[in-house]
Amino acid sequence: MKRKVLGMVLTVSMVAAALVGCGGGDAAPAATSEPAAEAPAAEAEAPAEEAEAEAPAADAAASTGKKVGVSMPTKDLQRWNQDGSNMQAELEAAGYEVDLQYASNQEETQVSQIENMINSGCSVLVVAAIEANSLSTVLENAKSAGIPVIAYDRLIMNTDAVAYYATFDNYKVGVTQGQYIIDALDLDNAEGPFNMEVTAGDPGDNNAPFFYNGAMDTLQPYIDAGKIVIPSGQVDFATVGTPKWATETAQSRMENILSSNYADGTKLDICLCSNDSTSLGVQNALAANYTGDYPIVTGQDCDIANVKNMIAGKQSMSVFKDTRTLASQVVKMVGQILNGEEVEVNDTTTYDNGTGVIPSYLCEPVFADANNYKELLIDSGYYTEADLQ
Repeated sequence: MKRKVLGMVLTVSMVAAALVGCGGGDAAPAATSEPAAEAPAAEAEAPAEEAEAEAPAADAAASTGKKVGVSMPTKDLQRWNQDGSNMQAELEAAGYEVDLQYASNQEETQVSQIENMINSGCSVLVVAAIEANSLSTVLENAKSAGIPVIAYDRLIMNTDAVAYYATFDNYKVGVTQGQYIIDALDLDNAEGPFNMEVTAGDPGDNNAPFFYNGAMDTLQPYIDAGKIVIPSGQVDFATVGTPKWATETAQSRMENILSSNYADGTKLDICLCSNDSTSLGVQNALAANYTGDYPIVTGQDCDIANVKNMIAGKQSMSVFKDTRTLASQVVKMVGQILNGEEVEVNDTTTYDNGTGVIPSYLCEPVFADANNYKELLIDSGYYTEADLQ
């Protein structure tokens, strides 16, 4: 009889341990050391509504013990700090251990950090590459170890180790900038011509040509019609690109353009800038070297310094990519991968990394300007009023 009772106690203990610590590392042994078998029978007969209410907690517990590596390019740009912290918070809330690393825009550092993530037992890697072609060897190691890789906001090129890509609709970012210029200058009705200069992004970032092409394709009919002209003649991506998206590089180039083409009083109407760090450089150059009517200046990311400049009239718009939305989608994809579920994507045709089309999820960008930034950025909780003082 004693043996039968002991067997029942052990059985109930094992069930309790499974409910509390499924996949949870040390949680199960802790449960078996407690007198869980003596719990009142009524607790085992909880109503269905209570069981459903407890499901999210059980899901988080089921995730505990799985480690996710998150590799971000740098802390030097505000957006990557936000991306990293948003992702870490959501992954940890979902029950995962997170190894978040920033690589100081050094490709060899990022390779080393990813190698450490592989060796430390990460189950999934989320990687925002510094340079699109620099990670093929280390990611082959991830593939050999059976670790899926999600490329985060920058497509990683020339490796079949990338399982998924999560980003914003990068071509649409450029389209949004181009359309803003069309609307602001009423190009469908205005005679022109309007003078424009172009500052694009990092040639090593696979997203940069998408931004550039989206904007230029949108504006090309007006260039062809002579309504938009580019006095510097600097148009092709290889010429207008900005390595590392560096503010100082964009500033130096724009200073040269202004001194060569606008020092005689020629009016500059449009500064098409692919993102906020390059836009800051252009704005610095304008402040020091241009005295004409202030041009339209575009951007992307809604960095704090740039939103302040929008409020002050120094930048016209910035494409807002809510990194909270992207982080949430990536956390969802991580969970689907680890649970063996179908991973949600909404684009299976656009992003070929040289080894084939990578299944992708594209979030929608919108633009912010002085008229709507409060609604988009403050009312949504992205920033506070104090952040923008």
